Amino acid sequence: MGKYIRKVKVKLWSIIVKRFRHKKIYPFLYRSYWNYLLNKNVVQTQCNCFYSIVPNRGAGIGHQLANWITAYIIAKKLGIRFAYIPFSSKEWDSFLGFSKNEVFVSHLLNQGYKLRKLPKFDPDNKKEFEIQKRIVGSYKMKRVVFLAESDQNYRELFEAKDDLQDKFFSAQERENNNTIFSSLNFNIAMHIRRGDIMADSNNKNLTMRIVSNNYYKTLIDQILAYLKVDKPIHIYIFSQGVIDDFPEFHGIENIHWCMDMGAKDSFLHMVYADMLITGKSSFSYKPALLNRGIKVCPENFWHGYPNSADWILVNNDGIIVNNKATLSFESI
Repeated sequence: MGKYIRKVKVKLWSIIVKRFRHKKIYPFLYRSYWNYLLNKNVVQTQCNCFYSIVPNRGAGIGHQLANWITAYIIAKKLGIRFAYIPFSSKEWDSFLGFSKNEVFVSHLLNQGYKLRKLPKFDPDNKKEFEIQKRIVGSYKMKRVVFLAESDQNYRELFEAKDDLQDKFFSAQERENNNTIFSSLNFNIAMHIRRGDIMADSNNKNLTMRIVSNNYYKTLIDQILAYLKVDKPIHIYIFSQGVIDDFPEFHGIENIHWCMDMGAKDSFLHMVYADMLITGKSSFSYKPALLNRGIKVCPENFWHGYPNSADWILVNNDGIIVNNKATLSFESI
């Protein structure tokens, strides 16, 4: 019963946030904002506070990672420490290894820290971000863990990629890594999201993620034409469905179909591929942040990309658009 009541409260609160998010009354819904109003003259010299977020328990691991990375970055921008809340799956939590060297929120609460939720804000809105900073400053030396609002967004998640790579590749689970790639080949992993996004053609949130087979075929043809490597090129397709759903790829040499591979194994292969071709999906964008090879990604996406030669952008027709692409291919 208690778990059910918590779910109802979370749902009701999400409705309230959605209803008032862009109303003047919105920040007044938060105790932390009232603390700021009552302590406007406080000047922050030190802060014994932390910042965290609860990864969306009802979402997939790609979505949860977006939540987690967002909080990790915003904590630094606010000048306070990040505190760790595990992902909903213990297996994914162990697999990713992101908890390394982090303080757990549960530990802080046991030490007497208090939770204070912050209003949702637009990171590109200087005024809204300034209010976040002032709220944090108003608590001065109090022992507080600030909790980001559910699904607080941040576009440029790549800003944390170096830290994420350090965590992932030093995690204990890397000792048990096992991929089907051969070091004798140049291994290309291609994520073609199907499954859930094909279930409801009337759901715009799903249909916006559909990328056609022709897009991938056009892209693969360019890569095979430009790519200069001294190893045989092997292409591994990670998707759902059956091989006959992808007739465009019939006849291409050295294609491997990974249609039944589990989520963690698919994620791992995307991380370790020499080249990763992502879809319009958080599930392949997150391995791209960890991948140390070449990343080929759709330019129209809800997260950003670093301006570097190992990130190659593609338009909606599957045509490579950035001039650094040939340089990346030739430098392998």
